[in-house]
Amino acid sequence: MTVLYTEQLLTAAGWVQSARLHLDGARIATIERDVAPGPGDERHDAIVPAMPNLHSHAFQRGMAGLAETRGRSEDNFWSWRDIMYRFASRMSPEHLQAIAAQAYVEMLEAGFGRVGEFHYVHHDVGGRRFADPAEMAARIAAAAGETGIALTLLPVFYAHSSFGGKAPSEGQKRFIHDTETYARLIERCREVVAPLPASVVGVAPHSLRAVTAEELAEVVRMLPDAPVHIHIAEQQNEVRDCLAWSGLRPVRWLLGNVAVDSRWCLVHATHVDAAEIEGIARSGATVGLCPVTEANLGDGIFPAADFVAAGGRFGVGTDSNVCISLSGELSLLEYTQRLSLGSRNVIGLQGHSTGMALYQRALSGGGRALGAPMASLVEGGPADLVSLSRQEPAMMCRSGDALIDSWLFATAGGVVDCVWVSGIKQVERGRHRSRDAVRDAYGKAMQELCA
Repeated sequence: MTVLYTEQLLTAAGWVQSARLHLDGARIATIERDVAPGPGDERHDAIVPAMPNLHSHAFQRGMAGLAETRGRSEDNFWSWRDIMYRFASRMSPEHLQAIAAQAYVEMLEAGFGRVGEFHYVHHDVGGRRFADPAEMAARIAAAAGETGIALTLLPVFYAHSSFGGKAPSEGQKRFIHDTETYARLIERCREVVAPLPASVVGVAPHSLRAVTAEELAEVVRMLPDAPVHIHIAEQQNEVRDCLAWSGLRPVRWLLGNVAVDSRWCLVHATHVDAAEIEGIARSGATVGLCPVTEANLGDGIFPAADFVAAGGRFGVGTDSNVCISLSGELSLLEYTQRLSLGSRNVIGLQGHSTGMALYQRALSGGGRALGAPMASLVEGGPADLVSLSRQEPAMMCRSGDALIDSWLFATAGGVVDCVWVSGIKQVERGRHRSRDAVRDAYGKAMQELCA
């Protein structure tokens, strides 16, 4: 049994001082409070729960920074997507595994303990089908196993290029399934993740524009108790196209035609009106916010303050993985609200820490969205932990909620010391145990892709 002593511990009930955590395999066996360290204890400044990353396209880490040149016309999400399609078109299974492993190492070093991998590159170069329909998904699972991050695998159902069942485009040929082949993919994905501890498989209709109403209903029924993730209302053009197709905005259409409940994650939901905000909150669904990617793509600003006031639940994800940073996602979420509303400490409650409000809400929403709702440190709960160092200048002399505030708003790295997932230490002194080997494989893959 591993015993960790920490000066400060963030539990489900709040901060505990001078605590000893007894880890028994993947679980926290007991938590002692207000005690002295024992001989042989591993000592830390502060320990908090690891954060779920509810939305990732791991392969896009390889193209980070390659879409920052202005074109002849106005650049937007759709011009970025063309570059992404070209990058995805060349990627082999080996390339995918190497890039995903690099992304997962960076996530763990940032303080994420679980990733929701929204995986849609299913087929071989040119759209040819692999003998194993889960060939590419198995590479995602292998990258998760190699790095030790907990995996919620979300195989994407993608059938159409736009609303009304429009035929897919040439750039989408590696993504496409019908419901019959998708059902086989789901079964194989459950098999390939089975050896990974605490793994989960969900379903992921890509977006309303990529599925018909009939396909959406069939996909959601395939795993009736599993997470359901969907991109929705990310772009203004998407809202306009949905209105032209159905007479309704995307979120309004979804809430009116599908039994959306707490197993759903609506990714982005950037462009929503007041009625849609209330509807999402009532449904119990989680909104998956990816502030760094949403800013990078010029998506817009989600009305988080109104959503939280309505009782809505959110989590955060790294999406395109253009810059992998837990503190970056949460601080930018708050800062965009401040910029749009002309106010400070928007997400926090009066008299309470904004950083803590952000962290606890994202823990709860992200865990639920990924089918792992116990994202807190309790006896008998999972040993998914992050230790924070107080050696960084902004962290010195900080305690309690001020630790979280200073981590999120006043540092640029160097705060995450160790990370455990299912009781196994994957990061120590800020470095993943396999960082060098993973980086070497990533470098080889990128040399081949950029040749």
